[in-house]
Amino acid sequence: MDQTTIAPEYRLPPGEIAAILDAPTSPDISVDPGGRWMLVLTKPSLPPISELARPELRLAGLRIDPGANGLSRSGYYTGLTLVRISDGLQRPVTGLPPEARIAWPRWAPDGGSFAFGVRDGCGIRLWLANVDSGVSRRVSDIRLNGVFGAPFAWIPSGQGREDVGSLIVRAVLEDPGEIPVAPAFPVGPEIRENAGQLAPSRTYQDLLKGAHDEALFETYAASRLVVITSDGNEREVGAPGTIRRAEPAPGGAFLLVETLHRPFSYLVPHYRFPVRVEVRDRVGRVVRELVDAPLAENVPVAFDAVPEGPRSFRWRNDAEATVCWVEAQDGGDPSVATDVRDRVYALSEPFEGAPALLQSLEFRYAGLTWGDGATALVTERWWKTRRTRTWRFAPDAETTDRELLFDRSWEDRYGDPGTPLLKSNPAGRSVLLTGDGGRHLFLAGGGASPDGDFPFMDRLDLNTKATKRLWQCEPPYYERPVKLIDETDCLLLTLRESAESPPNVFLRALKSGGVRQLTAFPHPAPRLSKVRKEIIHYRRADGIGMNGTLYLPPGYSDGQGPLPLLMWAYPREFKNADAAGQVTGSPYRFTPVTWTSPLPWLTQGYAVLDGPTMPIVGQDGQEANDSYVTQLVSSAEAAVEEVVRRGVADRNRIAIGGHSYGGFMTANLLAHCDLFRAGIARSGAYNRTLTPFGFQSEERTFWQAPEVYFAMSAFMHADKIRAPLLLIHGHADNNSGTFPMQSERLYNALKGHGATTRLVMLPHESHGYQARESVMHVFWEMTEWLARYLKNREGGSIEG
Repeated sequence: MDQTTIAPEYRLPPGEIAAILDAPTSPDISVDPGGRWMLVLTKPSLPPISELARPELRLAGLRIDPGANGLSRSGYYTGLTLVRISDGLQRPVTGLPPEARIAWPRWAPDGGSFAFGVRDGCGIRLWLANVDSGVSRRVSDIRLNGVFGAPFAWIPSGQGREDVGSLIVRAVLEDPGEIPVAPAFPVGPEIRENAGQLAPSRTYQDLLKGAHDEALFETYAASRLVVITSDGNEREVGAPGTIRRAEPAPGGAFLLVETLHRPFSYLVPHYRFPVRVEVRDRVGRVVRELVDAPLAENVPVAFDAVPEGPRSFRWRNDAEATVCWVEAQDGGDPSVATDVRDRVYALSEPFEGAPALLQSLEFRYAGLTWGDGATALVTERWWKTRRTRTWRFAPDAETTDRELLFDRSWEDRYGDPGTPLLKSNPAGRSVLLTGDGGRHLFLAGGGASPDGDFPFMDRLDLNTKATKRLWQCEPPYYERPVKLIDETDCLLLTLRESAESPPNVFLRALKSGGVRQLTAFPHPAPRLSKVRKEIIHYRRADGIGMNGTLYLPPGYSDGQGPLPLLMWAYPREFKNADAAGQVTGSPYRFTPVTWTSPLPWLTQGYAVLDGPTMPIVGQDGQEANDSYVTQLVSSAEAAVEEVVRRGVADRNRIAIGGHSYGGFMTANLLAHCDLFRAGIARSGAYNRTLTPFGFQSEERTFWQAPEVYFAMSAFMHADKIRAPLLLIHGHADNNSGTFPMQSERLYNALKGHGATTRLVMLPHESHGYQARESVMHVFWEMTEWLARYLKNREGGSIEG
């Protein structure tokens, strides 16, 4: 008999946990292009379940809110405050409508204003705020189309332009027509056919399922391009269509437009649909069609696989009107042997003739960073070796000569040289921040080390390749660079936090050593400011170094004795054992408490080991997953032995838990070892045969490595799970592979073998849980589960 009682209503966790979950989160910040003002963006608390229960269309890999003609479940802000960096003056943005839902704040190139979208009862509208006054206003009554994300962009002001201070927007059609209605009954079967073509595909969610879905997608994704000036004048440009992107050139005279078209696919999401890429002029005329790429259903599933033909179209940020793109030379298939994988091309105004070759790459293209005609950076990477290289070249040169700046494994955190700092040019585009006439670059990095992360800023001499450390954070703080707002006087904006204090913005004068605090965001959960935090180090049986962050409850004293402990983890794959053993995290970081965090249970008397490393290493020609279970159990054994050795955990009262791949890990550990008294697995995938064309970092298909898929599937070993297992999953999970049926099938398998288990399905929730009712109930479920099996609380089943 199924002893699980279905809860008739949402429940609340203990008051201390509920208060932590209800606490406001720290705001986001955005700095204007000139480094004069900072925008502080207030986030809302957890939304009600009624918000998630609104009508939602799941089409072509998108989740669409038909009432707004935008993405559903997307985040938003509820308040805006301007802070002057020079003296900390605060200026609240006024004029906002009550209960405004604000999205996509975008600074004007001159930093004098910023645009944003606001959802009202009928859709999404364009708003502007003036920095000098702090007053905001709605610019137009046009409804924006946010199906593909931010639906507007600033048009840089070119010489002699009459539309200075204008934006290009993707707007809903003036007459979108009737919404397609699903037929009352089918007119025939649904048929799919493949004429012998290879079309492997990873497991995607929310795909189109029929003709009605196709019609809905076209209806809600269709938009027209409109230029809107800051004073509200409107001018439509070009023909409407399923326009995914419209990006103005830095000179302001051209648009790069991407339009999706049929035939659509029931196998892959919208970003693999046929797409036509065009350069258009200011009135919408097509100057040149760059490509009409076909449906990309047959892209190999291997990492580093890409579609054939031109891809990744972008404007060159430091030029008036030069479009660049990449084209695979191996057919997009990484298994093809070739000396050149990708080539980067450029085509400038008037967009005639053949494009110029900028660079040929041995690895797969991974990004361009523009500086000026003498300096740009191109990065390439290769998955199988985890190798990444960054080259410097001169885009205005007649040759493709280049010099190597960095060549490293991206798994090696200790050897990370940092990322170049950027600045905004007059067009509002990001370009390299340089010094001494272009001789120096500035690099900001995480500063990983055996003692933890200590972010830094370096100056790199491009002539000698020597670096000079200009600044590095020091204990007891974790502080990272945000923006170098004056390279001459070395004024650096940073975010500083500590184990007890949330991130706040500081201004550092590196030459004088002065420092000034610009914000004072409070601790959202003061009770947790008193917890003890330590990064602990230990080794597993094969010698690989490991670490995790150990938290002890407020008031815990040495010698107090062992506590029940919750271990919350997520495995990761590595090619190199040394990299797998590197320390992650910092003892001086503030740990925000969200629905993903295990820290609220510190208030209930538990110790918490958060993020103990669970490296799965593939070496000497072996893939990491060939020994997944063995390495996973060995990692768990090492973590358990360490917390027991320290005297902080009772060996018989340790629970293991995780979300997504961490949930998958949890079920596997319960199946293959007896280290844990109980487990909590949220939104995992437990049967790998349901993801047969690869998962996580596994490139091989089920048919290439059936024994690996079988060994790694907790579902196949459900008969071995004896410790109590709590399964939680969102009914509307949209993550690749983690279908809700994964938890349902594992629950049924466990029940069939007499295991102690409970399945909680959350209405309307996706892979990440959002609604207040859902989050509170999840924490109630987990609190009850831990109390029963780690504190031996009496009772039969958890009451509904």
